[in-house]
Amino acid sequence: MEPLRVDPHIVVLSSLFPNRLQPMAGLFVRERMFRVAQQLPLSVVAPVPWFPFQSLMRLVRPGFRPPAPGTETQDGTTVFHPLFFSIPGAFKSMDGLFMAIGCLPRFWRLKRLGRLDIIDAHFAYPDGYAATLLGKWLNVPVTITMRGTETRHDKDPVLRPRVCAALSRASRVFSVSDSLRQVALSCGIDPSKLQVIGNGVDIAKFSPQAQSSARDSLGIPRQSKVLVTVGGLVERKGFHRVIAAMPELLKKYPNLTYLIIGGPSPEGDWTQQLKQLVSDHQLDSSVRFLGPIPADKLSQPLSAADVFVLSTRNEGWANVLLEAMACGLPVVATDVGGNREVVSSTALGAIVPFDDDDALVNAITQSLATGWDRAAIRAYAEANTWDSRVVTLVKEFRNLSS
Repeated sequence: MEPLRVDPHIVVLSSLFPNRLQPMAGLFVRERMFRVAQQLPLSVVAPVPWFPFQSLMRLVRPGFRPPAPGTETQDGTTVFHPLFFSIPGAFKSMDGLFMAIGCLPRFWRLKRLGRLDIIDAHFAYPDGYAATLLGKWLNVPVTITMRGTETRHDKDPVLRPRVCAALSRASRVFSVSDSLRQVALSCGIDPSKLQVIGNGVDIAKFSPQAQSSARDSLGIPRQSKVLVTVGGLVERKGFHRVIAAMPELLKKYPNLTYLIIGGPSPEGDWTQQLKQLVSDHQLDSSVRFLGPIPADKLSQPLSAADVFVLSTRNEGWANVLLEAMACGLPVVATDVGGNREVVSSTALGAIVPFDDDDALVNAITQSLATGWDRAAIRAYAEANTWDSRVVTLVKEFRNLSS
């Protein structure tokens, strides 16, 4: 008789994770790991940055670091939100240590209760760095998933050594794209402990709708050309670059509409800057801000569009590209991070150099004029669901605990 297998208890460590006041933060982490939770016991520790005068800053910046509940339950999974000391914009090299100290009591309790066998951290710094300290203190193996911030930290002479230290201490390192794997290799990480496991898409949640009815629901003329971008309204996502391209695009397509979907994120809030840019370019009748829309409602505005545009400065693996493709939408994206790995064929869209305004305009213009095979684009998304990713992750976690 084979011995009874005891599955490991996974504790996810990610400071970017949805909560009651920030329901859109880190959805890609939850989408991935809550599917793991269907097969393995799992808890989440999502630490929240704090410093003594934080409440006073909210008087000036109302959305600054909104407080999270100490503990909550999401889809049957317990999520803890311990505080850790972090001064905004200062001493970032200490965030990893302070995060580990702030999380230690919770992790110690989980281990005492037999609910901690593996720490699974998301983002190499500060989360991964904190996780490797906790793993050392509590004698627990650590996995780190690189998600995109590592590209920026890799260029920081202070933070790069901490990123590399975290990756070297981890038992396994997953990356959502090969471009991030290259960052790990540049740190001298043993290739045998690196594995690319991209993000996936929920094809039940994201599916094509009739374009005509989707446009009718949004009050968009059926004969219009429509662009759409979904994401946090922050500088990195590049909404301003698409807005700046609109005057030139309108010369070719006078009935063009640009839909902007999103709101403030933990990175910041560029809503007013973007609206001012729209006003400066006299685009109020051509650009529409739809605000944040829950994931299960996004199929409608995505299906109303002709082309999805992501003029981002940095990404790991942009889930939103697959979500758009699941709705049969071709994409135009900048050649950063893992975008080229997602848009792997010209049958899916176009990749343009970052910060090349002419290339962006040309790619959008050509994409609006192309007769895309939307069924083939949808089929590509169907081949990249979360399920295949989760099978690999669960196998890795079980191997690590055996």
